[in-house]
Amino acid sequence: MENCNKIIGKNLSSLREKMGMNQNELAEMLGVKREIISYYETGSREVPIILLEKLADFFRVDLADLMENKPEIQKTNIAFAFRANEFCREDFESIAHFGKIVRNYFKLKELYKALS
Repeated sequence: MENCNKIIGKNLSSLREKMGMNQNELAEMLGVKREIISYYETGSREVPIILLEKLADFFRVDLADLMENKPEIQKTNIAFAFRANEFCREDFESIAHFGKIVRNYFKLKELYKALS
């Protein structure tokens, strides 16, 4: 079984590539150095939970999806990412915030349905 850091790193790399971003662009968006992104993607460093939450919002996936080791589920998650070659940091942040609102809406809708 792969260690959790390697699984998260592999998922981050896949999502980043699917969005058409390089490590420099992701690092800039997160406000970290490119080397840090490389360490995270290779699994040689643990990603802090606050940064994992920010990445989940940015990629529009649940936090648990970043830790998913099943290829079929990874492919589904990556299918929802989009290429964003022309976006600036503010665009990414707006998209991440909107994605979080949408996910929360669906969670509340499910909860309401379960309680009804």
